[in-house]
Amino acid sequence: RAVPKEEQHSVDLIEKNYVYGNIKHEVNVYVKVFTNSPFLVCMDLARSHEEVIDPKYLWIGPDGKNLEGQMYVNLRKTGKLMVMGFKESMSGAYTCTLSHKIIETTTQEEREMFEAYKFMVYAYREADHAYQVFVRFTTKECELAANSQFFEELKKILNNIISDLTCHIIESSCKCHSVKTPKQGLLHELFVSFQVNPFAPGWEEACHQVPYDCEDVTNIRVQEARDRIGEFFSKQTYALKHEFQTVPTIHYVDNSFSVTHIDSCRPGFGKNDITHKNCASCCVVCDPGTYSPDNDVTCQICARPQVKQYGARSC
Repeated sequence: RAVPKEEQHSVDLIEKNYVYGNIKHEVNVYVKVFTNSPFLVCMDLARSHEEVIDPKYLWIGPDGKNLEGQMYVNLRKTGKLMVMGFKESMSGAYTCTLSHKIIETTTQEEREMFEAYKFMVYAYREADHAYQVFVRFTTKECELAANSQFFEELKKILNNIISDLTCHIIESSCKCHSVKTPKQGLLHELFVSFQVNPFAPGWEEACHQVPYDCEDVTNIRVQEARDRIGEFFSKQTYALKHEFQTVPTIHYVDNSFSVTHIDSCRPGFGKNDITHKNCASCCVVCDPGTYSPDNDVTCQICARPQVKQYGARSC
């Protein structure tokens, strides 16, 4: 995910996994944690198509040190830099100075030129998905003792349906309201809401097989859980129409099932579609001076901005 502020001139550049510098402004690059960055090229696109005489490249990392000979980089003789096994702490400014000679055709006089390129490289993760579900049931009256019993039963059933995915139901609530309807007069309905969450006890073990893209796997699991629950409620409609001689006291309201998607970020990461508009759906590492202690999607600003590193979880 690396798109300089003006769009790349041709798609094949991205295909080749190269990101070109720009003298006029820094270029933002987003690297998924634990993966390798694309190659950062120490020249702009135009310069790369020209002849460059005696080029020398000096790459400096976010810590101010020369990157040559560092274990975690792949630095080519042509000035291309790849940062390997990217971690939050590797985020920051990567700058490269290109020096090259210009030789006057008539006098053969040599002049040395310097150009500086700056890349802001940020670690990111995919957001963790959860789903908020809303569903309604008709009941005989709001004071019915069976209402809360029914709600407890419903949660058990739903948890059973998704427990093998190490997902569970959290933040559930059930409120009873009187609803005046155009056709049937006054009805009593249970308004049920809950979250389908992928972090049931044991989820970390399920992740150990795939430590790198854990959130990808987690997201696939919670999506499957959401689908199963959706299917469960659509079966209720069928059962009411075809299987009951007498409709049960508490029964599902046809088509009342709805789902909204909730994103959360791991501690030390947050979303910001203004500063990181090319990676708006990503959880990007928190900037120095900000932190995220929990699974919220925003990095908070430190009251005392002592935090100098990226990905702070406390102030």
